[in-house]
Parts: sequence; structure tokens; C-alpha cells
Amino acid sequence: MDHKTLFCLTITSCLVFFSASFPNGQLNYNFYDGSCPNLSMTVRWGVWAAFQNDTRIAASLLRLHFHDCFVNGCDGSVLLDDTKDFKGEKNALPNRNSVRGFEVIDSIKAELERACPSTVSCADILTLAAREAVGLSGGPYWPVPLGRRDGLTASEKAANEKLPSPFDALENITAKFAANGLDVKDVVVLSGGHTIGLAQCFTFKRRLFDFKGSGKPDPSLDSSVLSSLRSTCPNADGSNTKLAPLDSQSTYSFDNLYYQNLVNKTGLLESDQALMDDPKTAAMVNSYSMYPFLFSQDFAASMVKLGNVGLLTGKAGEIRKKCGSVN
Repeated sequence: MDHKTLFCLTITSCLVFFSASFPNGQLNYNFYDGSCPNLSMTVRWGVWAAFQNDTRIAASLLRLHFHDCFVNGCDGSVLLDDTKDFKGEKNALPNRNSVRGFEVIDSIKAELERACPSTVSCADILTLAAREAVGLSGGPYWPVPLGRRDGLTASEKAANEKLPSPFDALENITAKFAANGLDVKDVVVLSGGHTIGLAQCFTFKRRLFDFKGSGKPDPSLDSSVLSSLRSTCPNADGSNTKLAPLDSQSTYSFDNLYYQNLVNKTGLLESDQALMDDPKTAAMVNSYSMYPFLFSQDFAASMVKLGNVGLLTGKAGEIRKKCGSVN
């Protein structure tokens, strides 16, 4: 079999997978073709413009989408500001002073409201923006089925309970994924999104100085990395919000070096390095560390699954005019 034939078969199998991966025709790839034909280009341009000013925004938009889908589903709830009726998700502990990119989504939404008013949901914009962010960073492309509608409420309490934490044990993270219809493979694959972006020191500092209350560093952490991180994040409260790259080898490039870091015991977050502690997840990490194409292919598939979590379609929810507030 020649390379051209293999490529065609791969693309065909991917399209078959993607076309079968969302339920009962609730979403479809052509949802806005008639009502807002320039949607994809508008989102792409908006994310590209933001990326030119702030390379870090790619990781932020990917994380924003992830945090949206894990709480009440992919319904744009993370974008909502607090109201007299509810406390939203922005100030939940996993999000406070860390989720970002709202202004990018708001800007794209404003542009789309001028072109096709009350037509495109904020949830669909955020889902597309995450795909564009990954692509701009050198990651894979995947078709995004559309037709999500926006939620009418948000919950700080739900965000605190449902979002995975860098301090969670692997079994707790796996359980939170399972609650959203995502399996252990999705845990490993979507954790690979940490190939781009930065983390605040408080999310990993206990590994440097007081691992599990021992008063000592995490023995699994490479000694040279430990020394470097201690320099970046000294053992004082004033360093808590300082930033370190999740993947110091290629901080802004979407590649498989994240997995190589885990194999080499240089993963940043405790929850990431824990993937090497379980034989099943460690085997997947090793595969992705060796085969970048496999990671790209599986990441695209898991992102489609993530984008299908907790959908509002049809007459459920609404199409918000502004992403930060219900109509």
C-alpha cells in the first residue's frame, strides 16, 4: 500500500469516526451554513488576532472550553458573570484568577452579532475557538459539529466539585471524567493539552518542598528540574501566583513532548506525573511519547467527545446576545 492510499484511508476513517461521534443528529457540521456562513472564518480570525498579541492565549482558550464542558456541559456557563440569582463559575477555586480568554470570546461574539444577530451560541464559539487555538499552536485539526445552545445559569459550587484539580489523585480525576462520559484514555489524551501553557506555582509547589506532608520534595521529580523550579517558585506565599511552563521544552508548541517529560520524570503537575504510576495509563503515555501522530489523532477524537458533553440543543437554553449574561 503506497503512502497516498494510506493517507486517504486514514482521512476516510477519521471522517467516518467523527460523523458517528455525536448523538442522534443533534449537532451537524453545516448547522450555520445558511444562517451565518462566515462563522468559522470569523472565529479563526478572532483567535489568530489574539494569538498575535499573546501566544499564551491558545492554552487559555483550550482550558476555558474544558472548564466549560466539565460543569453543566458545553453550554457556555463558564462565560456567565454573577447575578442576583446565582454565583457563576468564574470565581470558583479552579477558575479564580486563572481562567482567561473571556475578552476573545466576547470580541468574536460581538462581530458575529453584527453579521448574524442572535444566531450563533457562545458555546459553539468557544468550542470552535479551542480548535483554532490548538491549530495555531501546531496541533491537529478536527471537524466541529455545531448547534449547541447556551445555558441559562451557572454554579460556582458545581465548578468547585466537578473540575479536576492538580492535587486530585488519578482515581478522582478518572471519576470526574467518567461522570462526563469520558474514559481513562480520554484522561491521558486530554491531559496532553498541557503541552502548551503555564501553571501558577501554588498548583505544584508542594512537590518542591512538602510532598504529601513529608517536609521533603517529591522523590519522583528529576533533581535538575527540582532545582530550577525552586528558583522560580521559592518557598514563600509571595511566589504562589508566579508562572512556570507546563512543558518547558516547547511551552507554546502543541506536540508530544509533554509525554516525553512524564517518561523522564520532569512533568510539572503532580496529577500529570501520576499518569506514570498506573500501568494502564503509563503504557498510553509511553505510546504517545513515541508516536506524535497517534497523539494528534487521539487528541482530535477526544476533543470531539469533550465537545459533546451535556449538550443543549433544539429549543433548550437560548442563543445569548452577550456571552457574559443571559438574555
